[in-house]
Amino acid sequence: MRNLPFRDTRQRGFILALLLGMVTVMGIFLMKAVPSVVVEVQRGAEEELIFRGEAIARGIKLYHQRNGGYPLKLEELMKVRPPVLRNLYKDPMTQGGDWDLVTAVQAGASGDKTGLPIVGVRSRSQRDSIKLYKGKSLYSDWVFSAAEDILGIPGVGQPSASGVLQSGTSNVTKPGGNSAPDANKPREGE
Repeated sequence: MRNLPFRDTRQRGFILALLLGMVTVMGIFLMKAVPSVVVEVQRGAEEELIFRGEAIARGIKLYHQRNGGYPLKLEELMKVRPPVLRNLYKDPMTQGGDWDLVTAVQAGASGDKTGLPIVGVRSRSQRDSIKLYKGKSLYSDWVFSAAEDILGIPGVGQPSASGVLQSGTSNVTKPGGNSAPDANKPREGE
C-alpha cells in the first residue's frame, strides 16, 4: 500500500463532510416537497371525481329524457343507442372504483339497491376533501344527481344524506316551532 500524504487525507475528509451536508440539505428539501406533491395528487383526483360524477349524472339525465325512466344499472347508460355515456367511469377516490348509488326510492331494510331506479352516484370514500363541492367537504357527501332540478322547483328531488330523494313537501312550521294546529286557539265554528 502506498502512503498518502497528510494533505490528501484531510482533503478526503472534507469532501465526505461536504457530500454528507449536501445529502442532508436535499433530504430537507424533499421532505418539504412531498406534502405539496401529495396535495396536488389529491386535488387532481378531486377534479377527476367531479368530472366523472357529473358525466354520469348527465348520462342519467339523458337516459331519463330518452326513455322516460331511470336506469336500474349503470351499465344501461352504455347499452342505449347512441350511448349517453362515453365510458362507465370508476370512482377515483376508492380502491375498487365502485360508486355508491343514489336511488329514486329508499332501499329496503337490507340496504340492497339492486333493481331500484338510479338517479345519481356518490363516492364511497369517507375522507375529507381539500376543496368544497356544493358546500360539502366529505367525498361521500358529494352527490352527482340527475334529479336535482326536477320540475324546476328548488328542493324537489334533492337527495338527502341517505341517498333518497326528498319529496319537496314538508310540514309547515309555525313561527313558534309547532307544526300541529294551535291547541289554545278556538277552531272556526266553536
